[in-house]
Amino acid sequence: MSRPTYAIVDTAAFVANYRYAKSLAPRARALALVKANAYGHGAVTLARALAAEADAFGVACSEEAMELRESGIDNAIVLLEGVFEPAEIANAAMHHFTLVVHSPLQLDWLLAARPARALDVWLKVDSGMHRLGFEPGELAEAYARLDASPNVGKIVLMSHLASADDTTSTTTTDQLARFHQAIRGIEAPVSLANSAALMAWPQTHGSWVRPGIMLYGSSPLDTPDSKLQPVMRFESRLIAIHDLAAGESIGYGGRYTCSVPTRVGVVATGYADGYPRHAPDGTPVAVNDQRVQLIGRVSMDMLTVDLTDQPQAQVGDHVQLWGDRVSVADVARQCGTISYELFTRITRRVHFQYR
Repeated sequence: MSRPTYAIVDTAAFVANYRYAKSLAPRARALALVKANAYGHGAVTLARALAAEADAFGVACSEEAMELRESGIDNAIVLLEGVFEPAEIANAAMHHFTLVVHSPLQLDWLLAARPARALDVWLKVDSGMHRLGFEPGELAEAYARLDASPNVGKIVLMSHLASADDTTSTTTTDQLARFHQAIRGIEAPVSLANSAALMAWPQTHGSWVRPGIMLYGSSPLDTPDSKLQPVMRFESRLIAIHDLAAGESIGYGGRYTCSVPTRVGVVATGYADGYPRHAPDGTPVAVNDQRVQLIGRVSMDMLTVDLTDQPQAQVGDHVQLWGDRVSVADVARQCGTISYELFTRITRRVHFQYR
């Protein structure tokens, strides 16, 4: 019998979340982000589930795009970091990839290339995040050079928003104004909205939206959205139960000491499966669909939970680390991180099941 640690992925929920994203910006097309192996959920399976409806898929690099092409996905695919060397351009043309161009170096590579066909381009401007993109004052010239080149097909103008998840900040409106100033006089489709902007800033929607984390059922905003359906259930089983006296300590370093007689359950999940080692005491876990708390330090293969309020629990019982009973956002908040990181940390020894 195999180790009972599973990631159960609901492909129908993924499709439903994409439809919900589209409904928030009905005039825009939606680039479904499946980079980083679909945020740890399995890019090929989820892209296949959505292929009939997706306007396009977004990935970080050629390797991720090729995995989709080789699995039979023929939708448009956007390389969100563009190419990393000139030799990639021929392959991108052959496989009909769309390139983000975010630097003068990438622009020169593309204009000097001899691709077998023109490539569609998303031209990126740095509107204030200061990560990738042309300076606003450089954008018009970059656009004119691309527009005049036979190597280039359609052009979309894009930028990335740094603080769209903070609805009290003026950063998004400042970036939006800077972006529109940079593209003044250019008639082209635009793309600004990530998941947070799609949900909270309708003025950013433009021609293309780029839903990412919301496709996986996790809201990027502080408040949950009941219309988002969790796509992953990270689950395991109880493999041992102990009754400890007050004063006894649990696990490495004895981080947690029982203040009263405590029933302790051992779960077959640890940091080698992707569960965060730094999860503090009190992090929520569900046993038999009832919330309990993590106690003691997470180890490589196991973690421990307080079963004092579940006297009926027994070895073999069901445990959910996150999913529909425990929000991944709640776990992330307790751990001082974000759901994106938790999803992408899941390791290869976890058994994936697709439903």
